[in-house]
Amino acid sequence: MADFTGTEPQSRRHGWMVIGSFALVAAATQLLWLTYAPITTGTAHYYHVSESAVGWLSEIFPLLYVVLAIPAGKVLDRSLHGGLAAGAVLAVLGGLLRLLGDDFAWALAGQCVVAVAQPLVLNAITKLAGERLPERERAEGIAVGSAGMMVGMLLALVLGAALGAGRIHALLVIGAVFAAVAATALLVALRLPGAAPSALAGARRPLRAVWTDGQVRVLAGLVFVGFGVFIALTTWLQALLNHYGVSASSAGAVLVAMVLLGAIGSGVLAPAVLARGKEQRLIGASIVVGVLSCAVLAFVHVFAIDAVLLSVTGMLLLTDLPVILELSERRAAGDGGTVAALMWLAGNGGGLVVAVLVQALVHHPLPAFLALAACGCFAFPLLGRIGGSSGLPGGASGLPASEPGSVGAGLGLGAGSDAMVPEAGPPARL
Repeated sequence: MADFTGTEPQSRRHGWMVIGSFALVAAATQLLWLTYAPITTGTAHYYHVSESAVGWLSEIFPLLYVVLAIPAGKVLDRSLHGGLAAGAVLAVLGGLLRLLGDDFAWALAGQCVVAVAQPLVLNAITKLAGERLPERERAEGIAVGSAGMMVGMLLALVLGAALGAGRIHALLVIGAVFAAVAATALLVALRLPGAAPSALAGARRPLRAVWTDGQVRVLAGLVFVGFGVFIALTTWLQALLNHYGVSASSAGAVLVAMVLLGAIGSGVLAPAVLARGKEQRLIGASIVVGVLSCAVLAFVHVFAIDAVLLSVTGMLLLTDLPVILELSERRAAGDGGTVAALMWLAGNGGGLVVAVLVQALVHHPLPAFLALAACGCFAFPLLGRIGGSSGLPGGASGLPASEPGSVGAGLGLGAGSDAMVPEAGPPARL
């Protein structure tokens, strides 16, 4: 946790400059990741490859995240600024690699480099807010960083739809320039003087000790379920709704609305909920709404109703992102990078598992939506287990105790996917 003494106004100002520039880099990683998503077919023609091959430009992200999440978290716990700066620079290099040629190999190489950069960037969100902002503003900092990711998704979707497959090179240039500007801003901001980490923040634990914290395991379980449901929903929504006679453009508009409302919820609703101590009820409501919405989608084929349900579900699940990250940060002490890595690892693992499950049912929307609802139900046993201080270093309470009669926790996080656009694709990660 940051120690603000003597020059708090200046430290706070510098801290918010760091958080703002971090949000830009987070947005850049999402923009680079989803560059090809709105133009899957056009990309296949441009590079003279199959659409399945184009899918790897997105699938490489969750695969590498699962492998690199924990090592990246350890790097950030040892050197937050160094690891984050490396991630920002790698994102720029990945964007530039895609411009070196019109061969698919260059596109894949660039995506691989960005995929390596992503855990170094995203795992830093909670630890950076804890180091650079006073405790009372930490939740807002996490919310701004989370909202930055969703803004990057929206930029990718909007730019892809506006420029189309005929201007792929322009999309690549925009992505590289955006990443370069964002990385430069972050590197400059990181050099600004600010608060130093407290003594507690320097006390790191082995991974096994972190995982023995029961609350970390509960939060990871909730993230696994929530991330899985959201990724599967966004990945296969267009294909599923197609069976209901919904056009690809209409399904794409719903997906954009889900992310847009989620960005607003993350930046506005999440800090208000955390400030009032209502995070457990919000996350619990996300479980209930998500499960019920998927169940209704299995039987109700009215587009207006489905669009409203999906938009609300997307907003709640994405609003959960900064809330879950803040709750996990309260458990972290000196292991903020590692704990955040565990959350992202669980989310990406859940995304792959549930998306593959739905893929097997993609031509049968009724059982597919019911399967999503059933997956969401796995979060209910964890509701009463959130809260308390078990496992937190020093015995301090890391999470607010559950209120009598309140819902304990929720589905967790949301992420974009290769099908957050009119053209559906294989499961991917945010």
